[in-house]
Amino acid sequence: MPLGTLDRSPPPFFKQGPSALSKLMFFSALALFLMVADLRFKITQPIRAVVATALYPVQWLALQPVRAARYGGGYFTALSQARAGEEAAHQKLATLSLRASQVEQLALENSRLRKLLDLREQAALTGQAAQVLYDAPDPYTRKVIIDKGLLQGVALGSPVVDESGVLGQVTRVHPLISEVTLVIDRDLAIPVLNTRTGARSVAFGEPTTHGGGLELRFMGSNSDVQQGDLLTTSGVDGVYPPGLPVAKIDRIERRAESAFARIYCTPQAQVNAAFHVMVVKPLSGEKLPSGAAEPAPVAVKKGAGK
Repeated sequence: MPLGTLDRSPPPFFKQGPSALSKLMFFSALALFLMVADLRFKITQPIRAVVATALYPVQWLALQPVRAARYGGGYFTALSQARAGEEAAHQKLATLSLRASQVEQLALENSRLRKLLDLREQAALTGQAAQVLYDAPDPYTRKVIIDKGLLQGVALGSPVVDESGVLGQVTRVHPLISEVTLVIDRDLAIPVLNTRTGARSVAFGEPTTHGGGLELRFMGSNSDVQQGDLLTTSGVDGVYPPGLPVAKIDRIERRAESAFARIYCTPQAQVNAAFHVMVVKPLSGEKLPSGAAEPAPVAVKKGAGK
């Protein structure tokens, strides 16, 4: 019998279903579909919330040795340092006492002037204290996890501050924990105000400069900015309360071939060493006086669905 007439196909007993190439194409298409569906419709958000809630006790137990070592080191702080801190606190208290004696009079004058000029009262800020648990595991973002979530009333988009200034913004909320995107993350932008000139602009996160900073973009090369200028929140976005310190201008690069200057800033908050923070309620969620218009929320978080 000629060899060309032989049936070279495997017997039915050894057939294993679809080929490896078919399986690869099918599962690749399925993975792509799931990624697009999650990006558009957040279909895995409930699963993430359940997993984060289930893993919270394990995370808490894993952090106990770190907390014990941290508290143990603080317990053995030198007595001289404690006394020096006490003396500095007394001096600061005396200074604040002198300033506090003028607060009531200034507040009364401010209230009268606002009524005279028919300006609405500034909404009182509300917030709650939180503690940073750990850095987010994603190496391509600058985020931290705090120990407050939906059950404690944390809202999506809430500003987060420390004792020095704006630390970031809540970009994901779970029942017991929340994810905070730091101001130096490339996907976060904050409307700021130059306290020296009163000019408004937008500061973008720049994690690649000096271990993490911010950059003022789309500023003309002839803009009135100087090294050391303080940038605070402008409040025009309806999210961040006005007047919170954000950053100081550290370096300015003016190039003849470009119409825009490269302005690099150093954040005021301790973005790499924050431990105790305050979660502030967004301005868009504050109760405004009667007759005042509700501010339109402005999305300052780029790529929030990522």
